[in-house]
Amino acid sequence: MRDLELSVLDLSPVPSGSPTSAALHETVELARTVERAGYRRMWLAEHHGIPSVASSSPEILIQAVADATSTLRVGSGGIMLPNHSPLKVAETFRALAGFHPGRIDLGLGRAPGTDPRTAIALRRSREALTADDFPEQFAELRGYVDGLPADHPFSGIVAMPDDVPLPPVWILASSYYGGQAAAAFGTGFAYAGHFGGADPGEATRIYRQQFRPSEAAGAQDPHVVLAAAVMCSEDPERARAMGRAHALSMARLRTGNPGPLPSPEEAVAHDWSPVELQVEQGMASKMTAGTPDEVRADLERRAEEADADEIMIVSPIHDVAERRRSYELIAEVFGVAGRDVAAPSLAQV
Repeated sequence: MRDLELSVLDLSPVPSGSPTSAALHETVELARTVERAGYRRMWLAEHHGIPSVASSSPEILIQAVADATSTLRVGSGGIMLPNHSPLKVAETFRALAGFHPGRIDLGLGRAPGTDPRTAIALRRSREALTADDFPEQFAELRGYVDGLPADHPFSGIVAMPDDVPLPPVWILASSYYGGQAAAAFGTGFAYAGHFGGADPGEATRIYRQQFRPSEAAGAQDPHVVLAAAVMCSEDPERARAMGRAHALSMARLRTGNPGPLPSPEEAVAHDWSPVELQVEQGMASKMTAGTPDEVRADLERRAEEADADEIMIVSPIHDVAERRRSYELIAEVFGVAGRDVAAPSLAQV
């Protein structure tokens, strides 16, 4: 078993009884915690219109987190490219890389990150919502950095600042398509193991078998990040209670009744419907909850089955102190504190 790198995916979870904006400040505080603990990178998600999630503008959070830290790589997990102009994304991430050289990652996804109605508000038309042009959007984004063909309608347009490289690119996915796309584009690959419906091992196999290095992508080596929902505590029952609260939040979201992140006590008091219980059962295989030793054993199993180089932990835990402590315990049991976290070269990301 290779030494696993540990990273963080944060959605700025909104606990019940807490102001939404407080979740943004907590993301910055969490970044300081995980940097001290030895985590390699922290990515910020893009979601819209979800009461339990405050991370709707990852590029703003990236700047805030990068300003508050010094060694942590910071990136998007991800920018939902169809929601945005490829030119604007290229400009934004070149600017971020200009402020924080060697520390920024650009994770890209193709899902809307929200419900269909909100997606139409983001993309401005139903036609844009159903368009299947992610490869063309990706090529256009790269073209504003590497140059577009002479016959392209936007040929000659350059993403400024033009003396800053585009950060390393990752394709995010919850299906097999993402592995195929990441392989074809020569980028890193991040699989959403905390909710994806595909087999992570098969998605990785497709990616590694089909990977083709790309000079346009900075000649990145193949690299697999596996995201995992994790709740860790010295008290195993408390860890499982935190996991059940997360399952209730997901059940509410998937049954059309979203709300802020409930506490474990709210989950205990909740009258679970049969459909909610079914969602909870489905979440069980996508979540790790337990003591540090239990968590390490399960994450190592997941990483081995998925042939992953890195585990990216997402921990939507109601109490902010328990959330920070969960990340600290995981870092301690994996022994990542003190590892070299200096910014790697493009080929090592």
